[in-house]
Amino acid sequence: MQALAADEFDVLYVGGEGGVEGRLAERAGLRFVGIPAGGVHGLAPWRAAQNFIKLMRGWWAAYRLGRQERPAALFATGGYASVPVALAAWMLRSPILVYLPDIEPGLAVRVIARLAARVAVTVDDSHAYFPARKVVTTGYPVRAEFHEFDRTGARGALGLALDEPALLVMGGSRGARSINQALSGVLEQILELTQVVHVSGELDWPWVAERRDGLVAELKSRYHAFPYLHEMGAAMAAADLTVCRAGASTLGELPFFGLPALLVPYPHAWRYQRVNAEWLAERGAALQVDDERLSEELLPTVRRLFADRATLAEMAERMAALACPEAAARLAEELSSLVRRYAT
Repeated sequence: MQALAADEFDVLYVGGEGGVEGRLAERAGLRFVGIPAGGVHGLAPWRAAQNFIKLMRGWWAAYRLGRQERPAALFATGGYASVPVALAAWMLRSPILVYLPDIEPGLAVRVIARLAARVAVTVDDSHAYFPARKVVTTGYPVRAEFHEFDRTGARGALGLALDEPALLVMGGSRGARSINQALSGVLEQILELTQVVHVSGELDWPWVAERRDGLVAELKSRYHAFPYLHEMGAAMAAADLTVCRAGASTLGELPFFGLPALLVPYPHAWRYQRVNAEWLAERGAALQVDDERLSEELLPTVRRLFADRATLAEMAERMAALACPEAAARLAEELSSLVRRYAT
């Protein structure tokens, strides 16, 4: 079945009040409505109680919004803000497609899956968590603009030499202090081995910029540091290796670019990132290192991989073999099918 055309949808993005979702929706040209929401898992009882009240307020706001909008379907991806929205959609008899970006579902996805007509997952291993009649593997969707980047153009855009290796170090939109500190501790030695693209995040940018400015001219020219980089696709297309966290996006974006990785799971993200990292490492596409050991293992690991180009190339091939470039289209087809089935 063909996916619905883009102009057949009137998309409304519903997310948590005061979060980053509103800015992202605005940048994408989407309508956005924020609702009260808060997590309840793993919090102190008093904080969980406060957030439970927020969730009830969020459900009532989502229910009133749903009665006004009458959505043909809800697409949910987990997170605490999605639970009251899903409950409201279920009560209004709007079909729900929930997508699991990670390998192992969190509490929100487990709850929504009970209400959903369809559950989409990134990898086949996730089928074990859901009823077989509901689940389908789609892969992880990547941004359309990623298709525009090639290695030569990306390196030119970032000012990187074409004939030298390049290391990408990143920690997500807000950065990762332990990764930033580990790189800073061995920065000169790393720059002797490779060019570096470092996306530090806004919080650590002042001292990262100061560290950059203190380098000798020759090394400074090889160190390309940014507080935030909108064109992350260019950085991934240009790199030979990345050091990063193991959030859900690593399951889609790194395979898309065939980019081998040294993965450093965030230690306070329950099990999600560790499971993601283990899945990629078991398939020979990445190496995994614990956050507390990164400072001592970063330099020898990068040195070993750039000295053994055959191993690095094999990791890149194994990473690329995991790519699902049609994931976004598959998700659109699932949502289209759901809309049409429930419209009849």
